[in-house]
Amino acid sequence: MSGHRYRRVLLKLSGEALMGDGSYGIDPAVLESLAAQIKPLNESGVEIAIVVGGGNIFRGLAASARGMDRAQADYMGMLATVMNALALQDALERHGVFTRVMSAIEMQAVAEPYIRRRAIRHLEKGRVVIFAAGTGNPYFTTDTTAALRALEIGAECIMKATKVDGVYDDDPVTNPAAVRFDELEYIEVLNRGLRVMDNTAISLCMDNRLPIIVFDVKKSGNIERAVNGERVGTLVRGGS
Repeated sequence: MSGHRYRRVLLKLSGEALMGDGSYGIDPAVLESLAAQIKPLNESGVEIAIVVGGGNIFRGLAASARGMDRAQADYMGMLATVMNALALQDALERHGVFTRVMSAIEMQAVAEPYIRRRAIRHLEKGRVVIFAAGTGNPYFTTDTTAALRALEIGAECIMKATKVDGVYDDDPVTNPAAVRFDELEYIEVLNRGLRVMDNTAISLCMDNRLPIIVFDVKKSGNIERAVNGERVGTLVRGGS
């Protein structure tokens, strides 16, 4: 564990991050890159839990905006996260990483049911735990799931892996003059409406002083840099 600042972390992966340069689905090269980055950390003793989104397959909020019942759309989105979790599990296990998928919606043929103490035990045994199906409830995002699960398992930080290299004051894709923040306070994120995580997730982290690191997952080695406490992306935490 030499050099690692954090002993237990929760990695939040958006579904969109799994698409790579595509517009839909899962890019096998992205899965391979993630597995290759996670394996040495796991072998060095870092306990890693993962919450994965489903936006690369189905977005419940978008479907709801087009007239679908919101609860029904959200349940479909939760099932999309299970597909992503199974794909990620396959990539990790092909790299020799022992992995467990735990689903908030019971589907015993493909995943274990989420039980907090069992999840912690898996982590203590050196297994990577992938949390799927969100919280199991509609109207809650996978951002909120990440904050909730991180607190439940005693993670020391949330590492939010995205397709951009941190948090900006505007969309860097459409505004080349957008400024990236090296560090932010939770309340500033809420007051400025910055797109870090949804307000419920930010409030949970703020109330429990759980730091969030937002970084570019496409750059190889960034996961290890974040675990080591190096300056990478944007750090969100409370004031001194």
